[in-house]
Amino acid sequence: MSTFSQAGTFLFQSLGGFYLAVVMLRFLLQLSRADFYNPISQFLIKATHLPSKPLRRIFPAYRSFDLASLVLALLVQLLVIEMTALINGYAMVNVLYALAWGAVGILSLALNFYLYGLLIIIIVSWVAPQSQHPALVLLSQLIRPVMAPFQRIIPPLGGLDLSPIFMFLVINMLQIFLNGIAKGIQLPSGIVPGI
Repeated sequence: MSTFSQAGTFLFQSLGGFYLAVVMLRFLLQLSRADFYNPISQFLIKATHLPSKPLRRIFPAYRSFDLASLVLALLVQLLVIEMTALINGYAMVNVLYALAWGAVGILSLALNFYLYGLLIIIIVSWVAPQSQHPALVLLSQLIRPVMAPFQRIIPPLGGLDLSPIFMFLVINMLQIFLNGIAKGIQLPSGIVPGI
């Protein structure tokens, strides 16, 4: 791999991965019914409005499930995978493989959002429990619906909430299964953002 292809791969993977994260955050925040008027929500909506507008005509939202954003995330994955292959001098990747790899990358990215989001929420609850920063409020709104079933099963014990431990266990188990699927579909390393 030449220096130019390495630099091009890095640049395209970085920009594509960032935009993929923006699209996925919009999907997840809409799914969790987060605050629409939060400045970060407004940024996410404005950053994804133009490319998702034609997709919304074909894939309308159902309640809080925004299928157009999910399709846009898959298209971003497809574009990044194909461009990474072209930059490195390979032939176009089979579209079915690229879509399967992209779907695994999207699921992995969503699991990572929840894993690291939960870590941030836990650390902030110890360090600055009264913080009202827009990013923390939005992160809390993203984590709360996923955390609710764990909190119903394991209620707080004397002010100590053990439910995050079980959420970590479930996320890690899902990541193990996802890694098995990635090996099964022969997903190459370094080509799919989100993994």
